[in-house]
Amino acid sequence: MHQIFPNTKSPLIANAPMHGFADSRLASAVSSAGGYGCLMLQPEGLIDNVLPILCAARVTGIWLAFPNNGSDHGPIITAVHQLREKENWDVKVFVQVGTVQAAREAIDYGADVLVVQGSDAGGHQWAQGASLIALLPEVRGLLREMGKTGEVHLLAAGGIVDARGMVAAMALGELHCLMIYSNMDVLMISFIATVECAGPDIAKEKIVSTTDGTTTTIKSRKHDVFNSTDVWPSQYDGRAIIGRSYEDFQSGVTDEEILKRHSNAREKGEDDRTIIWA
Repeated sequence: MHQIFPNTKSPLIANAPMHGFADSRLASAVSSAGGYGCLMLQPEGLIDNVLPILCAARVTGIWLAFPNNGSDHGPIITAVHQLREKENWDVKVFVQVGTVQAAREAIDYGADVLVVQGSDAGGHQWAQGASLIALLPEVRGLLREMGKTGEVHLLAAGGIVDARGMVAAMALGELHCLMIYSNMDVLMISFIATVECAGPDIAKEKIVSTTDGTTTTIKSRKHDVFNSTDVWPSQYDGRAIIGRSYEDFQSGVTDEEILKRHSNAREKGEDDRTIIWA
């Protein structure tokens, strides 16, 4: 990865392009520190309107994630390849994957970098997935099987929160790590807890103070239901800190009543029902 992004330090660390958190300030700070800074776009007319602008700006990477099916990315990747050939644009296509099948599809469509996301990750991910320690070796094996080793690069994501996680990822044979959400530790703090991150203070404080993620976080589509963001395809869910709305759900309160409570809290400016992806 350092070879294709020479302005970065090795091992490469990237921030995730998460909606509401990754803006130009965070991306610039990560890049200035030798990492790979990413920011979130929600563009309409991606191929016809946005790609020419990204080409003119000479961005070095375009990150795709969460398709309805793998073929959704095909036309986009093809358009990027055509434009980079025509305009001599040195850009790489990142595709986030959470299963071996998704990785195979992304490779077939021409991805340059696979962001291999394990189920340890915070935020949205594959509902049926495997931990990074199981998934990453399988995807590396797929690259060997398809003859793509050295051609398609890997970025490890999910549960890598500090120097120890980086060592573990390196032990799997992968030197590039993606930080999404994490607690503070001795050598490194998570990007979401930084002053450069656009996220709300309540989320930063809650993530820093929360421990034992195996019992304090849970993967569930209910987080999006209660947050009125339930627009994700059925194959995805999200990991968040267990909050009051999910506790109500566990206690048998109906979705309709929880939605009402969640909406009322938001209108009053109360943050005790804020969904915190982590």
